[in-house]
Amino acid sequence: MVRNELCVTIPPYFKCPISMEVMKSPVSLSTGVTYDRCSIQRWLESGHTTCPATMQPLSSTSFVPNLTLLRLINLWPSLSLPTTRERLVNNSLVCLRKLVEQVTSSSDESCRVLVESKEFVECLREVCLEAKRSTEFCRVLEKSKDLVDVIVRLIMLFDQFSGKVESLEMMFVLLDLVVSDDLMYKKIVSCFPKFVVVMHNGSLESKITITRILKKIMSFDGETKNMIIETPRLINETYNNLVKCDDNSGIEAGLGLLIALSENSRPLIKELVRLGMVRRVREILCDVNRSKNKAVSLKLMAVLEMMVTCREGRKAVSEEEECVEEVVRRLMKEEGTEHGVTVLWSVCYKFRDEKVVEMVRKCNGVGKCLLLLQSDCKGVVKSMCLDLVRVLREKGMSCLSSYDTKTTHVMAY
Repeated sequence: MVRNELCVTIPPYFKCPISMEVMKSPVSLSTGVTYDRCSIQRWLESGHTTCPATMQPLSSTSFVPNLTLLRLINLWPSLSLPTTRERLVNNSLVCLRKLVEQVTSSSDESCRVLVESKEFVECLREVCLEAKRSTEFCRVLEKSKDLVDVIVRLIMLFDQFSGKVESLEMMFVLLDLVVSDDLMYKKIVSCFPKFVVVMHNGSLESKITITRILKKIMSFDGETKNMIIETPRLINETYNNLVKCDDNSGIEAGLGLLIALSENSRPLIKELVRLGMVRRVREILCDVNRSKNKAVSLKLMAVLEMMVTCREGRKAVSEEEECVEEVVRRLMKEEGTEHGVTVLWSVCYKFRDEKVVEMVRKCNGVGKCLLLLQSDCKGVVKSMCLDLVRVLREKGMSCLSSYDTKTTHVMAY
């Protein structure tokens, strides 16, 4: 049962024996009994010469302030009353219990009405805020056996045409906060079509939440990856968000999801190429504000590496000269070396795209590869650099002395 915060037990020795209220100014008579100053003054002024509690005659009508008791009374509220933090937690739990009970005992039609109500949105908002603030509160939620089932049911009943997207967003936020094992995540699989609604109409934060949930599901159960890919419009919405988004956190989340989904999935890679992924990668790489973010740059290079595994992807790269220039420029950077060399090696050496070879030559690709050969990068990367140097020198370059490069300290071999 929920505790009524207004019902507080008052220690009996804090109460005045006359008024039975908490004493504001406790004073002690000669008998040793303590009263509130106002109450005992009225008693004595009315002509009484006895102690009200014991009825013993008073040897003196004077009284002494009981400062020790006064300090205890003043300290007591902070020790006995629930703090603001506790009240927030209690309110959130009360709200959640009511929600679970209401959904469990209601029909589908009643639940649809509930999801669209203002009270439901306010309840979810309160619970989500508290869950974000307190890991302990999240643990309490995790122990609620019916919570995930209730939320999944409400998500499935959500009407994207008449319902409030905000309530759907918060339901997913709550799932992200409380679901922690593969058994719980398997219950969410049925909600994939509703993921699309949030990816299309939701806020940036909720879209990032969706990508995080999907990646967690795949980490628990790899078989669900195909189900995610086959969910109508989910891939398209993820890509569209990547095109529209100007926030690094949103871009990183979208790229991370597409990388996870594209692994060992050639059809998806081809679809992303068709949608224009290479062009979008080039746009972000050329954006100074975006490309400074190491995490974003690393994922962009990883996406390019995936794109060039198919013929359509290599063709798209060959049509984006600025993209090739950005890859070469990043070869000496930690986040670009391995992926960048792999991209150039695949296009220039393995599949001998003469157009891209010429692009790499123009932007000092040979000099960068020679520098990498002298660095402490991985052996496989050095091997690819060696192949690149050979293919870049095959046509139009008989020796490095005729190549205009600022890296003059690198000796030919």
